[in-house]
Amino acid sequence: MTRQALGLATLLGASGVLHFARPRPYDSIVPRSLPGKPRTWTYVSGAAELAVAAAVACPRTRRRGGLAAAALFAGVFPANVKMAVDWRKAAPARRAVAFGRLPLQIPLVLWARKVAKDS
Repeated sequence: MTRQALGLATLLGASGVLHFARPRPYDSIVPRSLPGKPRTWTYVSGAAELAVAAAVACPRTRRRGGLAAAALFAGVFPANVKMAVDWRKAAPARRAVAFGRLPLQIPLVLWARKVAKDS
């Protein structure tokens, strides 16, 4: 496995595990417009991250996994926007985290596309 693919699979896998081990922070950033309970969406997104991590880790599915990772990073962007809006009056460190996550999605999407392209 390339370093790029290993790094991406590790990031997605760790994030997926955190969705199950510590779901509360993720619950709080689920957009209210989604139907159902936030915890359900937390678990669904965690499972998606674990599945995509596995796809990226496997050479046979790496290209599709990279594309799925790019889509996943774009798909969770509304949660990052919600976090930034909710934390706009929080302490400076929390605001920095919330607003810092917004532009971070761009290099994550590009990284995932590079893994797909290189596979």
